[in-house]
Amino acid sequence: MRGDNGRLSGKVAIITGASTGTAPIMAKLFVEAGARVLLAARREQLVLEAAAKAGPGAVGIRADLTSEEDVRAMVARAISEFGQVDILLNNAAAPGTDKYIWEQTLENWNATIGIDLTAAMLCTREVLKRSMLERKSGSIVNFSSTAGWNGMQRKSHYVAAKAALRAFTKVVALEVGPHGIRCNCLVPGSIDTELWRSYGKRVAAEQGIDFETWRAKRLQDVPLRTISTPRDIANLALFLAGDESRTITGQSINCDAGAVMIG
Repeated sequence: MRGDNGRLSGKVAIITGASTGTAPIMAKLFVEAGARVLLAARREQLVLEAAAKAGPGAVGIRADLTSEEDVRAMVARAISEFGQVDILLNNAAAPGTDKYIWEQTLENWNATIGIDLTAAMLCTREVLKRSMLERKSGSIVNFSSTAGWNGMQRKSHYVAAKAALRAFTKVVALEVGPHGIRCNCLVPGSIDTELWRSYGKRVAAEQGIDFETWRAKRLQDVPLRTISTPRDIANLALFLAGDESRTITGQSINCDAGAVMIG
């Protein structure tokens, strides 16, 4: 099916971190909008299943995005399969292990920075070199977190990486703008996924309350009193990837029911 009037017709997208969470929803939405999509993640079986569910025009590949060799192979596969890369969604992320700063380990810190920040640099570098710069066209969307605005206890590793992605976005936008390429940062708050629910249940147990009580406390100061669904994030990603946002670049755009208001 080609929905949304084929708004991404003829476009090729790479979505990283594509085995679970919001990425499979984004992949399906992009395929319905007319794009051909390469999904990449470390868990091969899951990413192949996600590609199959996304529909015709989607392929899955196993890739460790902290590996330069794997990133090169991923971009090469997209080009050999589809001929070009028009869109890159740097969605791969890992929360790391919760630790107060005095407990922080170099292993936990480096592993989180590697997946949440360095992988975005490697993927961005390769799609620019292999396709976007030559074609003078492209849209790159990095995925940060509202935790990178205000901080979050026991998440110094994650917060540092997600805040840095916003600055990285600005530099890329400045460098590639003259080549007709855009780069923006999508900043989700809480997303109703299994990962978020598991986190909430664990923290609720630490606080001696049930999950629903913890969730209600989290939403108490959120203007819309709700959290995003994966589809909400996918809709914003679709907008930033497509031509409707052609004069938007270098921006960090929150999708969090108003939890964090910047400006």
